[in-house]
Amino acid sequence: MICKNMREYIPRELTPYIEQANQYYQVIVLTGPRQSGKSTLCRHIFKDYSYYNLEDLSLREKVKSDPKAFFKSCGNEIIIDEVQRYPELMSYIQVIVDESPDRRFVLTGSSNFALLENVTQSLAGRAALFTLLPLSLREIGDGVWDTSTEELIYRGFYPAIFSKAIPPEIFYSNYNSTYVERDVRQLIELKNQDRFINFMRFCALRIGSELNKADLAKSVGVSATTIGDWISIMKASYILFTLPPYYANVSKRLTKTPKIYFYDTGLAAYLMGLQEPFHINLTGMRGALFENLAVIELMKRRMNEGRQVNLMFYRENSGKEVDIINDKGLSLDLYEVKSSATFKEEYVANMKYLESLIKDRHITSTLIYDGDSMPPSILNIRNV
Repeated sequence: MICKNMREYIPRELTPYIEQANQYYQVIVLTGPRQSGKSTLCRHIFKDYSYYNLEDLSLREKVKSDPKAFFKSCGNEIIIDEVQRYPELMSYIQVIVDESPDRRFVLTGSSNFALLENVTQSLAGRAALFTLLPLSLREIGDGVWDTSTEELIYRGFYPAIFSKAIPPEIFYSNYNSTYVERDVRQLIELKNQDRFINFMRFCALRIGSELNKADLAKSVGVSATTIGDWISIMKASYILFTLPPYYANVSKRLTKTPKIYFYDTGLAAYLMGLQEPFHINLTGMRGALFENLAVIELMKRRMNEGRQVNLMFYRENSGKEVDIINDKGLSLDLYEVKSSATFKEEYVANMKYLESLIKDRHITSTLIYDGDSMPPSILNIRNV
């Protein structure tokens, strides 16, 4: 059982990579889901920096009224939280870092494209970019071995659930309400909130499935174009992501449709209506949620090292599939994910099949499941 109130600050694996980048860049940009720990991490690393949060309306209005005066008064080293609330600041920061090599900025934001679009335009070559997702299993520590897989999935991995012992049902209810009421409405004109909430629920029920906009549109009662817009909003605000298919140089008919996953299994479980960890085993969704957990853990491993994510999946129209492929350029890491606690030889059959088709890459194959680890090719989910 993971103990409650683990500690007020939970060390993050991304820390040394941000510290290293800070030696070479005047601007550090950290994106990620709301409440994933961005502010806490930045204030821990950059203890001596002045801190400003643009969620504060009075501060935001003050900055907007006279940005130059704000920057003159705030010192040489500053953290600006939720900078996407006033993206025009990027242009001012560009001028400052070009003219003043001693100035340092740390910028955070929970809206991906709103922030990164402005970084690309104004701070290209001047900023180091990182993404902080909720806690990884490795960041939680040894407590994961005393906790059932169902509880890990149900609780999710937002830091406040561990550091402040907030019950998951309370945390995700508030998180979901805040997200829809504030973040979504700032990104789009949301005319029907109930339909958007239903859309989120239908997406959660399709975890690990190929994205079918027409099917979602029919279920929700909106157009396929609206579904596409809503998917983009949920991607931009770090609620869900899509995993693209891998196109191998093999003579097979391959699927071209991405699959849906959530950035946090706890939020997905909440949207599914699950009210207790054991409900996961009663709904038929355990396999999908377990697969989501494996995908996001591999994603966190890359992001926590400051690397780009190159995860994909392989599926032929005939049904042959490998759940996860990590494309590393000259090599491929294949992963099959099974929620079973018992190893069966058939679990690795599709990876062996794909190995036989791809001759021009070095390939490693790993099974991620819920049983005993047999390194290096068979791993319990907690060892990923």
